[in-house]
Amino acid sequence: MADTLLPGGIIAFLIATLGIGVYASKQIKGDSVNFLVAGRGLTLPLAAATLMAQSVDSNATLGNTDLASEFGFWAGASLPLGLALCLFLTALFFAKPMNRMGLITLPDFYRVKYGRTTEWVAAVLMVVSFSFLLAGNLVAGGYLFQTFLGMSYTIGVILLAVIVLIYTASGGLFAVAYTDAIQVLIALVGSLCLLGYIRLNFGFSIPAGTGPFALEQMTSPAAGSLVNWATLLALGLGDIVAIDFMARIFSAESPETAQRACLIGSLGTVIIGVPFSIIALSAPEILATAGVTAEGPILYALLQNVVPSFLALLVIVAILSASLSTADGAILGTSSVIAHNILGIRHDQHNGSGDRLLALTRSMAVVITAMGVFFALKVPQTGVLLLLAFDLGVCRAAGPFGRGGLFYPKATKEGALACIIVGSLTRLLLFALMPVTFGIKNTLVYIPNSIFYCRF
Repeated sequence: MADTLLPGGIIAFLIATLGIGVYASKQIKGDSVNFLVAGRGLTLPLAAATLMAQSVDSNATLGNTDLASEFGFWAGASLPLGLALCLFLTALFFAKPMNRMGLITLPDFYRVKYGRTTEWVAAVLMVVSFSFLLAGNLVAGGYLFQTFLGMSYTIGVILLAVIVLIYTASGGLFAVAYTDAIQVLIALVGSLCLLGYIRLNFGFSIPAGTGPFALEQMTSPAAGSLVNWATLLALGLGDIVAIDFMARIFSAESPETAQRACLIGSLGTVIIGVPFSIIALSAPEILATAGVTAEGPILYALLQNVVPSFLALLVIVAILSASLSTADGAILGTSSVIAHNILGIRHDQHNGSGDRLLALTRSMAVVITAMGVFFALKVPQTGVLLLLAFDLGVCRAAGPFGRGGLFYPKATKEGALACIIVGSLTRLLLFALMPVTFGIKNTLVYIPNSIFYCRF
């Protein structure tokens, strides 16, 4: 039964998700506002669920466990904690004013504040960074399909991309919200059930210096503090200027709903993500006792060889849910930015075939999905792609959006463009010059040089 339970359950979940997403297309009614921001009518439960689901991605689960098992609790937990910090800061400072502005995409803010040129430059760089985010979640799905469905990594990445593309392009943010609500519930139950099973059957055996109270991980560079803080701050600040994340803020039915949804989402991200960090600390010893050598993600080895089939299926679907919930938002958010902000199609432009923005966004979804597949095949790593995406967010837009955009009335177009262009180019150049990023070999684009080396 175990041989058929896992693949059968995964396939059933994918079919159900696809069905829900396509069913949501009935809510679109040929209107790009319905498609992109769910008619600005998401209630608190849906808004909170979709914000939480957007934070709990495969990097905060799968990448989290790999990092925690190898480098310690804070190396992995910095992922979900950084995403939770982002939601908390957004609730305090950004959710209400951004919801009140009635925007469709995040680059709209740059047009309103700084003009069309700044909007265009910011939009192009957002598309680049979010291609990395999409790719990171396709990577996790590719490995999952390879491990549990027996298909190749490449076919797994492509299959997952096609499934997400179909339901996202059909139902827009309504499809994203409906599927997110189910996916985040599965992720919550799966995370807590796995934590309870490990605690009851094996206990928590945490190597010295790697647990949550080993704070040298956050104070000593030798213990990884610089990388851990970089991770925490890249996500905590960079995700604030995430196009998919802000789309959910715009979609809430009121400013108060947007703020409360962020607070609930912040708490839920911690509850779902941190248990994976704790489980990862004990996983190597549990696997060693079982005589298992992990090949690939350590969490997959645990689920394949130690955990009962039913619980393994629940957790696998939770990880897959995390991948889908972020991938769909990345496709929708990025394709809308290409159509609306780069190509300049507005939601009130119609032709004989209907809403031009709706039609073009759906077409651009194919383009951005193809970009995500390319990066996923080129760099088969989860955490690195996520962190690069949000590093670019911090370097590109934190200043022009936060202090300069909302809280400093004298901010200028020239200053905003300088921040966006110089920050992004600096981060991309340093990425290309470093042979290793966050402990992972740079296989995307490396320029050999004698200045920057691994320990740098």
